Formats: sequence, structure tokens, C-alpha cells
Amino acid sequence: MTQRFIEVSLVSRGVTAKARLLDDRAPVTCAAVWEALPLSGDVYHAKYARNEIYALFPPFTPTEPPLENPTVTPIPGDLCYFSFAGTELATKAYGYDREVRPGTTLVDLALFYERNNLLLNGDVGWVPGIVWGEVVEGLPDLAEACNDLWRKGAAGEQLAFRAL
Repeated sequence: MTQRFIEVSLVSRGVTAKARLLDDRAPVTCAAVWEALPLSGDVYHAKYARNEIYALFPPFTPTEPPLENPTVTPIPGDLCYFSFAGTELATKAYGYDREVRPGTTLVDLALFYERNNLLLNGDVGWVPGIVWGEVVEGLPDLAEACNDLWRKGAAGEQLAFRAL
């Protein structure tokens, strides 16, 4: 299979990176994400995992991908896929003001931009993610924008994914 690439962007900040899909390690997840592109949503900065930004989406496949290429210690440039029941995220501690309700399922597409991440949540324990892509160009600028997002806030910012 030929390599596939996507663009990952913080839209308002005008920062874009190029990522390679890991079709050889997470074929089901890569196929699901690829078929759903383009995707864009409000960006959030992680509270628990550390150096992570993410957006939440309604499910875009009939069944969730299996836990392929899992990690609990993502490295800089990793793109991870998570699926959560709304009840897992529907507390005020997470800070969501809409779209997160009991009885729903949410897909979390995340980008890890710096070292020393640990997917351990105080409410539920270990939260393994599926590593489905890796940033291959533009990570330093994107990481700088992620730090800016952490310091200045995420309000009004969108995290976008599109095929190249």
C-alpha cells in the first residue's frame, strides 16, 4: 500500500503539519479516519495526559476500531484515536459545555506535541489510545502553537484534519 498523508491544523493560529497514516500498524483505524476526512472541531487541551490537544467527534464508523497499535505513553507527533461513552466525559471536571451527554459515544482524535505523556486518568485509570498517525513535518511550529493554546486558551480554535 502506498503511504497516505494528512494535514493537521490549528485553524485560527494558521499552523499546519503533515502526518503519515500508520496503515501497517493500525489499518482499521486508519481506514475509518481516512474515510471520514475532512474533520474539524473545537480543540481542547488535555488536563490529565499533559502535552495533548484533541477534538471530539460523533462516531464515524458503524463499529469502533479494535485496540490496534495501542499506547499509554504517546510520544511527540503521535496521533491517537480514543472512543468514549458520554457518561465517561459528562462531568463538569472535563469542562465540556455541549456535545457530551450520557447515552452518546464520542471519538477523540488527539495530537501529542511534546514528551512525558501518560494516559492515566484519575477517574477511570489507564486509557490506552490507538496510534494511527505520526507527524512527519511541521511539529516544532505546531508544538509552539499548542503551548500558546495552553497559555492563552482554546476558545474559538479548531483542530482540523484533511487528506493530502
